[in-house]
Amino acid sequence: MKVSRRNFLWISGAAITASLAVKLGFSSEEATGVAVGPIDLKVKYAETSTTICPFCGVGCSILCYVEDGQLVGTEGDPDSPINEGSLCSKGSALFNMAFVYDENGEIQPNPQRITQVLYRAPYASDWEVKDWDWALETIADRIKQTRDATFETTDSNGVTVNRSTGLAWLGSAMCNNEENYLFHKFAKSLGIINIDHCARL
Repeated sequence: MKVSRRNFLWISGAAITASLAVKLGFSSEEATGVAVGPIDLKVKYAETSTTICPFCGVGCSILCYVEDGQLVGTEGDPDSPINEGSLCSKGSALFNMAFVYDENGEIQPNPQRITQVLYRAPYASDWEVKDWDWALETIADRIKQTRDATFETTDSNGVTVNRSTGLAWLGSAMCNNEENYLFHKFAKSLGIINIDHCARL
């Protein structure tokens, strides 16, 4: 069958229009031969709360659907003046940070999510599981040791500087302004002058 350019465009337009009509619910069982009825949503009985997307510093608002203490879905908040309900590819996949769906459509914890402290000693090839108390104490000890070893009260010209050049601080776009303000004050109190941000936009 020979199809001209004009016929190809007409057929394509008709097919797109018909599929759009079916998607919008304008089809009927008599017209399509397929029974069309209401679809039960996974979030039908869930409670809704809002949060901020943790992936970058834009501040897009997310609607979280929780049922029986279990997160069952996320989507963009249409009432937000920042994103007006739209999300980027990272924000759209926010639910998958913690959970995934199996082949039966059931919610399962994401097997790739790290939920415990993993530590690899210098020159070691394997990771060890550690508890949070050990991790926090170790980090605090290493910060203090590095600060004490590299702290300068005066520079080569005798000017008082009170700084530590052996430490650096990288801010997080996952934190709000108030949290980053406190982190900045904390870093300055340690004498850290190498302060930067991630700017993942």
